Amino acid sequence: MGKSVLTNVRCFAVGLDLTSASNKIEVTASVEEKPTTNYGSDGYTEVVGGLASAEIAGEGQWEAGDETLVDDVTWDQLGGVGPWSISANNSAAVGGLAYFTRAMRADYTLLGEVGEVAPWTSTAKSSWPLVRGQFAHPPGTARTANGTGTALELGAVPAGKRVYAALHVLSVAGTTPSITARVESSADDTFADPTTHATFDAATEAGGQAVRTDGTAITDTWWRLAWNVTGTSPSFLFAAALGIG
Repeated sequence: MGKSVLTNVRCFAVGLDLTSASNKIEVTASVEEKPTTNYGSDGYTEVVGGLASAEIAGEGQWEAGDETLVDDVTWDQLGGVGPWSISANNSAAVGGLAYFTRAMRADYTLLGEVGEVAPWTSTAKSSWPLVRGQFAHPPGTARTANGTGTALELGAVPAGKRVYAALHVLSVAGTTPSITARVESSADDTFADPTTHATFDAATEAGGQAVRTDGTAITDTWWRLAWNVTGTSPSFLFAAALGIG
């Protein structure tokens, strides 16, 4: 991906697609500096890395009055922890670069000066690592039955690392609809004998979940999302991301 002008950053906050209500999204990753300067440091400061953290900051146009709008959802999320996924100036298409984490909605500022478009600003602070991965399911494709997503060659997982997955259920329709998604791996892209490594809880309404593996090594290099759908005339719009961190 070369240099680009920001025109198509997608932001998914738990079960809310903020794309059409935001005009600024920033992702920050940081590591604490811990001083280790001593008499053997030859007159120079020495530091080592401490705790790592990430923050997602956004702002945009305020809207309220519907459970799919930024004000209603932000009030529900404030102080809560859930998945956040950000696209790297792409449409969140499968295979597109994604930055995602499990974060707490930490603050919310709304409204402003007379005569201006009503604004909002908010930040979310990480409670899991910030993962650099790929989108595993596009937000605009409705699913009405059991299925599997596109295979992604994320690579093998070394011991001590994990596969992380974020699921954003954006809309739900039907009678008693339910979707249960899972993370599968395979030695190749045929998925002739897939292995399930993590399963999300059944979802019956808009919302988000994050799961991860237990830190043991996994030699499979191909990964995908799969799902089971139940209910009468069910339909789900959701976005998902996978990555190793």
